[in-house]
Amino acid sequence: MPMSPKLLNICRLLLVAFCCNADPVWAQLRLPSINLPVQQLGNLNSQNLLNRIDRLDQLVRTDVLNGTLPLQDLRLTTITRLLKEHPLQLENNPKGELIVRKQITAWSPSVTALKAVRAAGFIVISEHRLDALEETLVVLQAPPDMSTADALDLLHQLDQDGTYDYNHIYLESGSAIGSSFLVPSHSNFAVPFDSSNSLASPTQSETAKTKVRIGLVDSGIDTEHIVFKDAQIKRHDCTDKNIPTAHGTAVASLMVGKSTPFSGVLPDAVLYAADIYCGTDAGGALDKLIDALGWLAQEKVAVINLSLVGPPNQTLEHIVKSMLSKGYLLVAAVGNDGPAAPPLYPASYPGVIGVTAVDAKMRVLPEAARGAQVMIAAPGSNMVAATIGKTPFQAVRGTSFASPIVAALLAKKVFMPNVKDAKKALEDLIRQAKTDNPDKVTQELGHGIVGTSFRTGPEQFR
Repeated sequence: MPMSPKLLNICRLLLVAFCCNADPVWAQLRLPSINLPVQQLGNLNSQNLLNRIDRLDQLVRTDVLNGTLPLQDLRLTTITRLLKEHPLQLENNPKGELIVRKQITAWSPSVTALKAVRAAGFIVISEHRLDALEETLVVLQAPPDMSTADALDLLHQLDQDGTYDYNHIYLESGSAIGSSFLVPSHSNFAVPFDSSNSLASPTQSETAKTKVRIGLVDSGIDTEHIVFKDAQIKRHDCTDKNIPTAHGTAVASLMVGKSTPFSGVLPDAVLYAADIYCGTDAGGALDKLIDALGWLAQEKVAVINLSLVGPPNQTLEHIVKSMLSKGYLLVAAVGNDGPAAPPLYPASYPGVIGVTAVDAKMRVLPEAARGAQVMIAAPGSNMVAATIGKTPFQAVRGTSFASPIVAALLAKKVFMPNVKDAKKALEDLIRQAKTDNPDKVTQELGHGIVGTSFRTGPEQFR
């Protein structure tokens, strides 16, 4: 007998509360606005219960794949799990945002300010020199007898003109959620190509001539994957260790991957990929994110994709403004927290190209964020991307997978950071967007939909 909707909803709530040990369905996650204590469950050591939760997890996965369960319904599982598994490293700040415990970031503090900070008992953990931006990021450790929140307040008192904020955590913004796919045996199967799209993938000779490059800030990439056989990938990661993940591999494949019948937007471009997670599931800390952006600025990679989300942060806002003023294009997923959710960052900063996702029928995903931060839409559901593991491809869903398509479309037009070139490339892309009303910008789709010819559907693998 099928489970009633009411009972299924109760079971889903139980699944969230119990934080089952099955791998969670990763989605673009917004941190809660209130503290979430870990619920004490009592004596529930029952294999039968675990088996039921396992079956419920499969039901949830199916609902997500079918679009009947918004991805944001699963975020409490992740938030609770991270706080439970990393209590010594992570905590909630007074606003309920996930942060690195006892750490504060400082944006280009003066020598005088640093002297006062050290005298107050703070320790300089690390210093990131962002030479291309003529700025410095300093990470401070709070005194042992002081809470992180009190430490931030004290720093504001010591240096009222300085910029200090928490070392916030930023999470990946999409999920591999469905069936896995093998490469078809037939070799003449090609991805549909829209020849009318002037921003489509350049030929190899064009790439060699113009040196098309594109940046990615994400988790690790499986560079041995079949789709990257001929790819040019320059890495900036975990002390020269490459730690592949499904998310980073999928996002990168949509940018530069190629293997019949799959093709990313720019398979002949050079990908500059920064891993800010380094194998940890505790999220990417702000200082790692800023270090990655500093590296890409140093390499003068003009277009950068960020399929990650988190809360607003003054330090992050400073580097975003600095890069935009120098002609960089920052492309970011707007998030999967639903239509009523508060804005997520960095996508919601002015000037950042916020990207939402649509399905195969050109409908915005029900879980995708809405608002003024939505500038453009691209495919982000009913599609396949590369993954790690025994099978090369997997179905993906979320704004996380729309953002790299937009970034790659822009990268063909901007080869070096330049304000004029960046503006023109964005204007050209907006003119290409498909919309019912070209004169109207909506909070659902922004200026319209681009990149539809670069969706590789699951049906192409069957």
